[in-house]
Amino acid sequence: MENKQALKLIEKIQKELLQNKFSVADSVADLKKIREITLELNNPVVTKALRLAYEHLEANKAFLIGIPDDEPVDSKETEIEANISEENNLESFNYFLSLFTDLSKKNNVLDLKEYNKAFLAF
Repeated sequence: MENKQALKLIEKIQKELLQNKFSVADSVADLKKIREITLELNNPVVTKALRLAYEHLEANKAFLIGIPDDEPVDSKETEIEANISEENNLESFNYFLSLFTDLSKKNNVLDLKEYNKAFLAF
């Protein structure tokens, strides 16, 4: 992502995560701002990922999606189960945010698509 304002908001959330100052309300507000900024990118995967992330945080008061697996799993049910956490997964949330910093990497966009699938399956 090339928008400096969006990158600053992502860095702000990541810094709060590292300092154990995670706040659902603050993260949701920041994700909504980032989504507004990214609408001009005309990248539906990015826009959808941000919307699904803040809706997930609002509904669950936590980030309960795990980091996508590198290896594709034969059964879709197994894959979905592996990507859902029982407790707040801040490591996964931090990874999710890091994907937005370089959207030119094909794997970052593919992982965002996996997050989108997991959000929808949740």
